[in-house]
Amino acid sequence: MNGTLKRAAVACLVMFALLMINVNVVQAVRVEQYSKDPRNQRNYYARYAVERGRITAGGKVILAQSVEKKDGDFRFLREYPDGKLYAHVTGFFSPESESNIERSENKLLDGSSSDLLLRRSIDLFTGEPTRGANVDVTINPKAQRAAYDALRESGKRGAVVALDPKTGAILAMVSLPTYDPAELSGTNKGEVFPRYEELAKDKGQPLLNRNIDRTYPPGSTFKVVTAAAYLEDDSSRGPQTIVDAPQRLQLPGTTISLPNYGGAACGAGKVPLVYALEKSCNTPFGQIGMDLGYDKMKEQAEKFGMGTQIGIPMSVAQSSFGPKEDKAAVAMSSIGQRSNQMTPLQMAMIAAGIANDGKVMKPYLVNKITDAKGDSVEDAKPEELTEAVSSETAGKLREMMVSVVNNGTANLAQIPGVDVAGKTGTAETSNGQPPHAWFISFAPANDPKVAVAIIVESGAANVGAEATGGHTAAPIGKAVMEAVLNK
Repeated sequence: MNGTLKRAAVACLVMFALLMINVNVVQAVRVEQYSKDPRNQRNYYARYAVERGRITAGGKVILAQSVEKKDGDFRFLREYPDGKLYAHVTGFFSPESESNIERSENKLLDGSSSDLLLRRSIDLFTGEPTRGANVDVTINPKAQRAAYDALRESGKRGAVVALDPKTGAILAMVSLPTYDPAELSGTNKGEVFPRYEELAKDKGQPLLNRNIDRTYPPGSTFKVVTAAAYLEDDSSRGPQTIVDAPQRLQLPGTTISLPNYGGAACGAGKVPLVYALEKSCNTPFGQIGMDLGYDKMKEQAEKFGMGTQIGIPMSVAQSSFGPKEDKAAVAMSSIGQRSNQMTPLQMAMIAAGIANDGKVMKPYLVNKITDAKGDSVEDAKPEELTEAVSSETAGKLREMMVSVVNNGTANLAQIPGVDVAGKTGTAETSNGQPPHAWFISFAPANDPKVAVAIIVESGAANVGAEATGGHTAAPIGKAVMEAVLNK
């Protein structure tokens, strides 16, 4: 009898031990797995049980907020007062996922971040419900609206990004086509998920933030980087240095020759560097790239931030000068073609670096985070990313880019009473579509407050001089800069 009891007791102990092990595995080891399992309905309802923090611009303009509902199974619903305008900044907050700022700052917005431990402790003591932190972004609402309206008027897909050259703060970030985050942020999965699939399959890719998620050939806007490498290679060179500018440049090892835009001549075959930039001649910059070589060209691009892993806080696609190939490839990459691929944000960083005496600041989108009571949790701290060129070289580039606006291809970017520096670009595509129209710029040239990069996809659709980025993209840049400068 005692033996039977002992065996029963041992069996009970073993089962109890197995039960405890199972409980610990479920509650500790697999907690993350079960928490993220879409079949977990508790998470579904819990997402809408907390008053999620606001996303604002300038501390005043509400981009996203949670509004309490008096009926139904869900306490709070996410709203986006001007959703399409700010969609690629805020992102969406759906029943099972989120994007952009809603994702990158999720733990702060829903109040679960360790940075809010003190606030949660106080609320627990006082009996107040948990509320998320508020995220204020660096966006200038007037510049955002100007960018959105001007790009939309073009009737094309594209992207616009504006930076404060001295801090790296992102003042505008627009990508078209866009979407309404509210359509993806409701509580009805039967409506939200089909709408997401519809947007994801849309050929226009409205969910894509073209400023940071996609790279493009930068076309002639990249010639400012080639000019920077040329000037940095020899400090005695300047805007008036004479460079070779044949009507066609024979590419070594090939039967192909590189023409200038439209097959036009570039002066009399030898021109000042500033003239080559004003007229956006291909042959002098192709020759400069070959003379400097792949390594120096790639190094200069990297000094402007190319290849650096950047989070704004959303991750940014890697820009690239392209793989090491022959001299012909270097010539083409040096005029922004071939394998040269840049994000609009990277091109804005190049413009901003020149504007800021050669120093490239790390771009950022979050200005300030405060708790539900308005107390500061975190403030942005501008950070220098790289020193792209010397202050002397930056001054020479600035002078030449002002001349491009005053005397060259970017005259449509002129702002009365303001010196504007800029560079246009027309980038050939490989899919048979019309070229992309580009423009990078900053103003005022002597004390820059804003730097911009614009791409209008297949925007250079006309024939002749109007097919350059100066016709389509430069006016968009002007509108954004005027908004920042209150002109």
